[in-house]
Amino acid sequence: MLRSCSCYYSSSAVSAAATEAERTLREGPRNDWTRHQIDFIYHYPLLDLLFHGAQVHRHGHNFREVQQCTIPADMGMEVCCTLGMLEKQQALELKKAGLTAYNHNLDTSKEYYPNIITTRTYDERLETLQHVREAGINVCSGGIIGLGEAEEDRVGLLHTLATLPTHPESVPINALVAVEGTPLQDQKPVEIWEMIWMIATARIVMPTSMDSCQLGEFVSPCLSRHCVSLLLTTPNNDYDADQDMFKILGLIPKPPSFPEEEATCDEAVSTSG
Repeated sequence: MLRSCSCYYSSSAVSAAATEAERTLREGPRNDWTRHQIDFIYHYPLLDLLFHGAQVHRHGHNFREVQQCTIPADMGMEVCCTLGMLEKQQALELKKAGLTAYNHNLDTSKEYYPNIITTRTYDERLETLQHVREAGINVCSGGIIGLGEAEEDRVGLLHTLATLPTHPESVPINALVAVEGTPLQDQKPVEIWEMIWMIATARIVMPTSMDSCQLGEFVSPCLSRHCVSLLLTTPNNDYDADQDMFKILGLIPKPPSFPEEEATCDEAVSTSG
């Protein structure tokens, strides 16, 4: 999947990178992206894309702050859960209980999705995201690369997320870890450069979202990282290793953010009482 380094990029492609980044800086988040525009951004020369993604990132975020996510919840921590499909009433109950964010990934493009998942439809996933949004819960939705998809499917995933009525507060970009005995066991490992292309493109088209990277690095404009030794079923850097990396790169933990914090806490307490 990694592109060759042959110099076939046109000057118009390079100038378009600057044009779209500058427009994002001027206008902020927008929901009228075309798939062609995102495809054009995704296929910028890597160094140009990384530069303009970093520009947008630094404009809207403290570039040294990276959210450190841990699985257990405790006092003073944001609570995000992944519970699959939700009905409208279920989302409202989670909001009432004080949930901060809900993760429900789209995984890939609508076109490639049937090759990966058959138990629920793409539109049903989008409906769950709508229920979460309407309940007043922060939306966390992204995808996985390395599933055997084409680059156009990666663009399609970003296009779907970037044209939602409101961009997700968090957009996790994950890389598949092929596990023996599973249908995708023979997939090749995702190259770090593929992660950078995805994260930098996501930053330009969704400038205020938290880009969460796993199996990626902080060369790209990433704002969030899971600091646990096990991600579902696959190993991850342990906490100490991440702390060493934070120190080397001069990064600092991003403090938790609680929209309508006091009202949410009061409501949760009164409901439980």
